[in-house]
Amino acid sequence: MSTAAVAEHGSRPRPARPPKRHLGRWIAAALTVLALLVVVLGTKVVPDGQEEVAGPAAFDKATFGAQEFPTVQKQVTEQAVPATELAAAIAADPKAAAADHGVEAAGNTVYSTTFTGTVGEGQAGIYDVAIEGMPKNVTVRIQTGPAINGTELRDATGNYGFGQFTNQIEFQDAGAALNEEMKKQVLDPVDPSTLSGKTVTVTGAFTAINPEGWLVTPVSLEVA
Repeated sequence: MSTAAVAEHGSRPRPARPPKRHLGRWIAAALTVLALLVVVLGTKVVPDGQEEVAGPAAFDKATFGAQEFPTVQKQVTEQAVPATELAAAIAADPKAAAADHGVEAAGNTVYSTTFTGTVGEGQAGIYDVAIEGMPKNVTVRIQTGPAINGTELRDATGNYGFGQFTNQIEFQDAGAALNEEMKKQVLDPVDPSTLSGKTVTVTGAFTAINPEGWLVTPVSLEVA
């Protein structure tokens, strides 16, 4: 390459770079547009004359129990089958008994029942109840606390499904909330230490994990 060509090549002007202040203006403009989009997308337009519908309220354990337990208590009472009749139905045909009298929950059947019997000895708040006419191989017990285990009150009616709650924690809390409210309304007026030897009338629910061992969570308990 000749010296003249090099000189000519070297003499070409380089493209001018935009001043930095112009770049700053472009960035500021872009940020402004982004902010406007956030505001627009986050704004809900409500037609004139219509009220905005609120989203689902946050789950509150205490409120749920207080509001829902009376409904559960009423429904369990209405669908309760006398214990002797229910025991006979389960012994004769478990599948038919489940279809006729039970509610399916997590692969098990939850039954509502009612009975009158004599309370035996208890341990950890759980008492055997001797019921006239019950099969000899079936043991019926009631739980009186202080700890109430299980989700029978949540599951016995079939009204509450996992899909109605945000997550598994809320679903479990719903069962615990109903148990706590039941304790306040049904068990707190009773002194469990005085139950042995007394006649009680109980309505409640149990899960048929073992058809010969019923652990009943009461929705009502009357001491004679």
